[in-house]
Amino acid sequence: MEFLELKEFLDVKVDQYNRPNFIQNDPICIPHQYTKKQDIEIAAFFAAILAWGQRKTIINKCIELFERMDNDPHNFMLHHGEDDLKRLLGFKHRTFNDTDLLYFVAFFNQHYQQFDSLETAFLSPSDVFRTDFLTDELQHGYTKYASSSCMLSELTQQEPKTERSLNYFRSYFFSLPDYPRRTIKHVSSPMQKSTCKRLNMFLRWMVRKDNKGVDFGIWNTIKPSDLICPCDVHVDRVARKLGLIERKQTDWRTAVELTNELLKFDPMDPVKYDFALFGLGVEEKF
Repeated sequence: MEFLELKEFLDVKVDQYNRPNFIQNDPICIPHQYTKKQDIEIAAFFAAILAWGQRKTIINKCIELFERMDNDPHNFMLHHGEDDLKRLLGFKHRTFNDTDLLYFVAFFNQHYQQFDSLETAFLSPSDVFRTDFLTDELQHGYTKYASSSCMLSELTQQEPKTERSLNYFRSYFFSLPDYPRRTIKHVSSPMQKSTCKRLNMFLRWMVRKDNKGVDFGIWNTIKPSDLICPCDVHVDRVARKLGLIERKQTDWRTAVELTNELLKFDPMDPVKYDFALFGLGVEEKF
């Protein structure tokens, strides 16, 4: 398709799928069960991290998880006791088990004792955190771990913000002592050349503001224009068929390449096209 024809086609699909009736069978329906900001953040984070496999199964496992927390996740994170933690034992979704879950709870407990929002966990260290939250890797050699899509010579000012945010978040998330090594695989970052599909999806939910009743838009520091498109199997396949991805493999640079193409359609809100690409793939088998 020509540029304008493709933009018009995708804009129509965005409008078609960016609607509450489309999310009834999507993991984002889980945080929509809550109204308190911190509950939304926690529910959305788990829904995104567990977004692996059939959507119905993901939703059911999230429902089970939050029932174990009395459907009061923020209060649970801050005020749980040993007996409360025992109720989490035995939880499992694919390779995510109760060992991973207990560490996630420990992280949220530590974070929400200091901050009112999870957004601060994705902001640059110089803006928010003490340097002792940083690993030695990030304190002394951050740039060598960044992907080639970063502008390394201008890291502190013009680096792709989401790349920096995700790299920092992973380091901060595992800053608690004695974290389980097995849990590392559940929180990806561009450093591992991952597409970071789950975290990019979570950021989309928290950041985008379009009042369509799908994304929440409860975060204000990270901008929609900074987001990277979640690149799952459906989005990847459709984007390639539409000529939006040329890179052969699917990794972080692929997600950046796709987002750069979507920025041409809407520089302020490129990730809205996630709705179009995903909907075309999962609903229309495009």
